[in-house]
Amino acid sequence: MNAVGIDISKGKSMIAILRPCGEIVANPFEICHTSTEINDLVEHIQTLEGDTKIVIEHTGRYYEPMARCLTKAGLHVSAVNPKLIKDFGTNSLRKVKTDKADSVKIARYALDNWSDLRQYSIMDELRNQLKTMNRQFNFYTKQKTALKNNLIGILDQTYPGANTFFDSPARSDGNQKWIDFASTYWHVDCVRKKSLSGFTEHYRKWCKRKGYNFQPNKPKEIYSVSKDLITILPKDTMTKMLVMQAVGQSNLVSKTVEELRSQMNQVAAQLPEYPVVMAMKGVGTSLGPQLIAEIGDVTRFTHRGALTAFAGVDPGANQSGTYEQHSVRTSKRGSAQLRKTLFLVMDVLIKTSPVDDPVYAFMSKKRSEGKPYYVYMTAGSNKFLRIYYGRVKEYLASLS
Repeated sequence: MNAVGIDISKGKSMIAILRPCGEIVANPFEICHTSTEINDLVEHIQTLEGDTKIVIEHTGRYYEPMARCLTKAGLHVSAVNPKLIKDFGTNSLRKVKTDKADSVKIARYALDNWSDLRQYSIMDELRNQLKTMNRQFNFYTKQKTALKNNLIGILDQTYPGANTFFDSPARSDGNQKWIDFASTYWHVDCVRKKSLSGFTEHYRKWCKRKGYNFQPNKPKEIYSVSKDLITILPKDTMTKMLVMQAVGQSNLVSKTVEELRSQMNQVAAQLPEYPVVMAMKGVGTSLGPQLIAEIGDVTRFTHRGALTAFAGVDPGANQSGTYEQHSVRTSKRGSAQLRKTLFLVMDVLIKTSPVDDPVYAFMSKKRSEGKPYYVYMTAGSNKFLRIYYGRVKEYLASLS
């Protein structure tokens, strides 16, 4: 019975090997994440007598090369949530935080939880690609929001309120009407220095050139608002450069976001659960692939409670003696990205109000009871995941 604890860091790992009763098989030693050194580690572990289990922390993406190589070598590898390792007792008053101490602690955790260590399953290339794309999608979405706010901040000094003239969503090429409008009419004087008829004709030609619908009443509305606006920056080449740079960066990132959205949908469509997920209310071509990416292969969860725990939307418990708390915070120890996606799905359900959907009906009931926003949104996420688990697992079973 050999417990191998591996403390993962970028490019290298610290390894400790223990047996029951504190017997040290190998003092902590360091290896680099190269094929040669990992193969040497595999050979060393395979020479150990008795059953061997390896535990590594599920930290970022650093652990994946090591976990993949060891699993392919036929070894039992278990990737554990770092929170579980952190909460595991050290049986010491001293506060020690070193790679060597951490590797020993992980090995001790493996011994204490030997029977509960689940085999790490290698994610297939398609799911791994989809998950990586989703992380990039979320990164660029944040950049898009930051760049949009930056552009609005500049326009507030050249053309206040220009971003409120249109509310149409981004097109498939990433362009938004208000940003395209700002690239042409980057200063309020670009509008009010013209006559109303002159601006109307110019705006009509602009709509035709950019492929936007021309609304006859819109030019008059924009022109009347523009006449009384107060600007801070002058209409000169320096100001135009500032606006054009902000517009260019915003359009570039917006285009990247839309390309990733399209590609994620194409990749997700190749996975077996895609039609079942897309048929669920609140899920579309954007949120569907994000859900599939973050949940992964649903068959790796032993029961639906394991999936809700993975998302961190499982209800907690607080009971002692005759006291029992009826409303307990959720754990929030799972995937933050999955929780974010679930809240977006719940938001869609609230806005679309599909009366025949059980998740929406459940949230409506909670709202009617006076439950706070985060309570009924989290409860809805929990119920949605349970339905997701049942439908997807049943569908995958019917295919096999």
